[in-house]
Amino acid sequence: MQLPSPAKLNLFLHITGQREDGYHELQTIFQFIDLCDTLTFHLNELDEVRITPAISGLPTLDNLIYKAAQQLLPYRKNPNWGADIHLEKCLPMGGGIGGGSSNAATALLALNELWQCGLSYQRLADIGVTLGADVPIFVMGFAAFAEGVGEKLQAVQPPTPYYLLLKPNCHVTTGQIFTDKHLTRDTPPIKISHALKLGGHNDCLDVVRKHNPEVDEAYLWLKNHGDAKLTGTGACLFIDFDNQQDAERVKRLVPSKWQAWVCLGCNQSPTHEALNQWIKQHKDK
Repeated sequence: MQLPSPAKLNLFLHITGQREDGYHELQTIFQFIDLCDTLTFHLNELDEVRITPAISGLPTLDNLIYKAAQQLLPYRKNPNWGADIHLEKCLPMGGGIGGGSSNAATALLALNELWQCGLSYQRLADIGVTLGADVPIFVMGFAAFAEGVGEKLQAVQPPTPYYLLLKPNCHVTTGQIFTDKHLTRDTPPIKISHALKLGGHNDCLDVVRKHNPEVDEAYLWLKNHGDAKLTGTGACLFIDFDNQQDAERVKRLVPSKWQAWVCLGCNQSPTHEALNQWIKQHKDK
C-alpha cells in the first residue's frame, strides 16, 4: 500500500486559555494541502516494524511512524504480522504544517487495514491524540474547526484556494513558543460562522517572529504580496490566491534562500482518497 501523507495549514490560530496541566485551549481551522510525503507499506511476517530510511538525529524509537505502529500491535489479526515502511520525505520539519503528525496518522490508517485491526476512525483518532495533538485531524481526514487542544473537531468547508507556502531556513521549537510569557492566551472564543466568514489571526505570530529573525524577515517580505499568515507554531508562512497563475508569479519572486511551493487547499485528505481507492480495489478482488 502506498499513501500520500499531506501537510495542513492552520487558517487561523486563537489561544483562548491555558489548562491546569499546561496545555493550551485553542480554536483553529485545519485545512489540508496537496503537498505530501509518501509512505509505502509492505506486510511482513517477521513480527517487526522496520522504517527506512533512517532520519539523522531521530532514533527509530522516537519516530512517530514507529510509535503509531506500536500502538496497533495488540489489534493485529495475526500476531506474526509486521511491516516494512518506507518514507519519502517532502514536507519540511519544524514548519508548522504537521508533517510528523500526518505521517503518524497515515501509518495508523494503513496498518489498520493491512493488519486487519478493524478499528474505527474515531478509535484511531483517540490513539492518535496520545502521539500528538494534530494527529486526530489527519486520521479523520476532513477540514475542521477545532477546539480543545485541537482534538474537538467539527467538519467545515472553507474555500479551497491556491496557496503560496514559504519556509524560511529555520526550525521553530513549539515548546519555546508556548512557554513564552508574552504569548497571548486570552483571545475571546468565536463561533464557526465567524471563523468561516471573517477568519482570524495567529496568536503565535509575534512570538515566533521575535524568536526567529528568519521568520520575521520572510513575513515582512511576504506581506508585500498579500495577507501573509503563519501556520501553527512553525516556520511556514502562506498567502492564498484565487488562481494558480498569480501564486506561481509571486513564487518566482521568492528569494532563493527560502523554500517555496504552490499548493491547493483540500477539504478531504489525499490520504483518505487514496486509502478508499485501495480498499475498493481489494474488496473487488
